[in-house]
Amino acid sequence: MPSHFPEPLSKAIEEFSKFPGIGPKQAQRMVFYLLGLKEQEAKLIMDSISSAITQITYCPQCFNFSSKGETNQPQLCSVCGDSSRDEKIICVVEDPRDVSRFERIADYRGLYHVLGGAINNIDGVGPDSIRIGELLNRIEKSPVAELIMATNPNSAGDYTALYISNQLKDTGIQITRPARGLPMGGDLEYADDLTLGQAMAHRQNIGQSTNQNTDQKNQEKTQTVKENTSQNSTDNGESIS
Repeated sequence: MPSHFPEPLSKAIEEFSKFPGIGPKQAQRMVFYLLGLKEQEAKLIMDSISSAITQITYCPQCFNFSSKGETNQPQLCSVCGDSSRDEKIICVVEDPRDVSRFERIADYRGLYHVLGGAINNIDGVGPDSIRIGELLNRIEKSPVAELIMATNPNSAGDYTALYISNQLKDTGIQITRPARGLPMGGDLEYADDLTLGQAMAHRQNIGQSTNQNTDQKNQEKTQTVKENTSQNSTDNGESIS
């Protein structure tokens, strides 16, 4: 940390640099911006941050971000508290930030369930480490007809979706997964709204999606073998001549 700055300024820059994707130079610009504000403007920013830390909590039903009420108890989030939402459809996501992504798709009017992560045995994250139990209990008490497994399109997200699907295979609930328009190995956070909307509109049953992915891979392998065979035949013909 630059030693020519006063200690409070150096400390502020150090703390701001801990934000994801923020380096020392960016942190320095942010702190300098705050120092250039009027005292009342800076106070509004600090008060809003303090309020978010003390008042933001998790929805007791879906675990999306919510706020504490006058009794200092967690309140239902804006989605769960909306009586116009379709309670028969639950979209399962990994992170509260994913909820905001799907809320930008005007066509989706169901509810959510935030797992708080995905199963990853390498990192020691098992089924009991995320909110799968809460999801199963919730389904027992609600008239759920469809569960959309919108976990991230990577190995951990796929495994989590399959695990939950197996847990509910005898319930008669339709379990779907967004179509593969989403980039493999990525996060929903980086998907654009159009791609995300199309993926939700063309979601498939998990078993059907798995079979189609397998068929596609087999077709690609067959095509590769044909091309290699054709190329070898051409090469052999040229060698003989």
